[in-house]
Amino acid sequence: QVQLVESGGGLVQAGGSLRLSCAASGRTFSTYVMGWFRQASGKEREFVAYISQSGAMRYYADSVKGRFTISRDNAKNTVYLQMNSLKPEDTAVYYCAAGPVLTIRGESFGSWGQGTQVSVSS
Repeated sequence: QVQLVESGGGLVQAGGSLRLSCAASGRTFSTYVMGWFRQASGKEREFVAYISQSGAMRYYADSVKGRFTISRDNAKNTVYLQMNSLKPEDTAVYYCAAGPVLTIRGESFGSWGQGTQVSVSS
C-alpha cells in the first residue's frame, strides 16, 4: 500500500481556483491509478476524477468536467487536482486515493488520504 497526504484545500469565493496536491510515499507510485473523490457534509462520497498510471488517460465526473483537471508527476510522487470556476456545490472534503484499476468505484481504491477541506462561498 501507499501512504497519501493531501494539501491545498481552503476557503475560496465562487468563481475562484484552488489546486490540491496529494503526495505519496514509496517507490511504487507510478504503478497506481490515482483518483480524487469528495464528500460533502451529510452526503455520500462521490467520484471526481481519475488518472492512469502514465497520465495518458483521465476521466471526470460530469459535475466537474471542463472545470477541474487531474494531473500527476511520477518523479515527484504527486497527483494534483486543479479546480477552476469553483461553485458553492463543490464544497466538500476532498480525498485522493490509489488503486490498481481505472474505475470510478471508490471501493476499488485501496489507499486513501486523510482529506482536505474545500469551501466555496457564494
